[in-house]
Amino acid sequence: MMKEGNIASGMGVSCMNGAKVILSAINIFHRDPEHPFVFFHYFLMYPSQQSSSRSLLQLEVIATCSFLPIGTTGLKMALTLKEEDAPHWVYRGEGAVNLVLAYTGSSSSYIGKVLRIRKAPRNGSESKGGVRNSIALTPQERLLWKDVDELISSSDKEIAGQLYVQHVMKPLLGAKYVDAGMHVLVTREFLELVENNVLSQRPACRVDAARVDTHCDFGLLMSDHSLFANGSQGCGPCISVEIKPKCGFLPLSRFISEGTAIKRRITRFEMHQALKLHQGEISQQSEYNPLDLFSGSKERILKAIKGLFTTPQNNFRVFLNGSLILGGLGGVAKNTDVCIAEVFEDELKSVIQADDGLCTENLFTLVTEALQQSGVLDKLLEVQMLDNVDIEGVIHAYYDITSQQCIVCSKLGEEQAKRYTALHSASLDESLRIVKDYLIAATAKDCSLMLCFRPRNEDDSGSVYNNVYLESTKQSFDVKVYFIDLDLKRLSKMEDYYELDKKIVSCYRQVIKMDQGRNEMTSLQASNSKAAN
Repeated sequence: MMKEGNIASGMGVSCMNGAKVILSAINIFHRDPEHPFVFFHYFLMYPSQQSSSRSLLQLEVIATCSFLPIGTTGLKMALTLKEEDAPHWVYRGEGAVNLVLAYTGSSSSYIGKVLRIRKAPRNGSESKGGVRNSIALTPQERLLWKDVDELISSSDKEIAGQLYVQHVMKPLLGAKYVDAGMHVLVTREFLELVENNVLSQRPACRVDAARVDTHCDFGLLMSDHSLFANGSQGCGPCISVEIKPKCGFLPLSRFISEGTAIKRRITRFEMHQALKLHQGEISQQSEYNPLDLFSGSKERILKAIKGLFTTPQNNFRVFLNGSLILGGLGGVAKNTDVCIAEVFEDELKSVIQADDGLCTENLFTLVTEALQQSGVLDKLLEVQMLDNVDIEGVIHAYYDITSQQCIVCSKLGEEQAKRYTALHSASLDESLRIVKDYLIAATAKDCSLMLCFRPRNEDDSGSVYNNVYLESTKQSFDVKVYFIDLDLKRLSKMEDYYELDKKIVSCYRQVIKMDQGRNEMTSLQASNSKAAN
């Protein structure tokens, strides 16, 4: 990237003072004053597209604004992580697309932060150097998100993802519960060293599937929500609980076919567990039921938390002072046996002042109280329920907005296809709304919730955090709650979502048939045994 001084001297224009820069920047970057880098990058990469009427003054503002300090109108990519910074970033976990690192160094810019960096499939291609992907959204996606100006003007897939969180999910879930983060520059040397440093900690299945994308030149810097902000009141121990709630309702859409009507009675989570067990991804089905967590009943929420604790898989993790003490880093955690439970109980003693053997139970109560007080599950459920058509209906709207023949209807008889006539005769705007709502709901069904607790001292009356009182231990706790992993779901995945839904239902129905067959065989054997006696 060219430096401010080089650009200014090259044009023969002197630098303006800070106040004038900010004032001019607000006028120029009217689309998104929080992300002037997009415009700055545009003028450097595509000089042939610059308007000849643009003044030197405006060009200078673009160059100067890109280096304003973080927290002003200026660029949020002023920070750069280099090779010498890599040893201070340690493995925190990963998903299918990104790897997460936590900071252990002493730089005030990064203390209390985590860094999310892109992964590249081992059987696919990486990013092309430092050149931004100008097709951050496909033409159909630009049409889909046409009401979100900031999103459709984004210059890269990752930047689009951050803007999606900022301008779509944050208003829906509540600004106080969503942290969109900021992008920082990273060098290839930094990424290569990180790749080597974390290799031994990554689950084998993740290593086989993907590696760090060393050609991507930026990462997403976010607050570490397993900790309280550095310098805030109180510096005692803290404990945080990460929950992946999953879908909290049963679909009632009229577009669900007779063959998949079981979806109206059995949760998607339970049915998907059967498929994962069949495919060998898990060794035991989870004891967690999302309907309990979203029920609003204290007893049922408590039951849900206990189910997550017993079978955490990749849906439940607990951190003590930012370090993982329960759950898996990047894969499926093993079930919580007696030994794990005892070690976990001991770890909690520095935070929860309960009698021996009761710390874990009190943590469950603490989480339940915080969930009820905050109301975040109600917000999340409301967004999830934007999907009121179900994928069996949405897929038809998808084929319409992409101007494709509906493959689903082509495989149905004339009478069966009539069920979806209303969808295919809908206006383009209505079809776009159906698909957009489905994708937003998909984000809400796949996100995680982080709850962080810290004992509050008696003299901390001025704490900025909400508090939860634990009656059994007479302790008051600061609490903060955040949604994380609010990823933008891509339109190109729509057919995959439809096929996965079919596979999940089909597998579950087969399991039911097998169970019924075994039960009938057992009953028959019991009857024969009685007759023989």
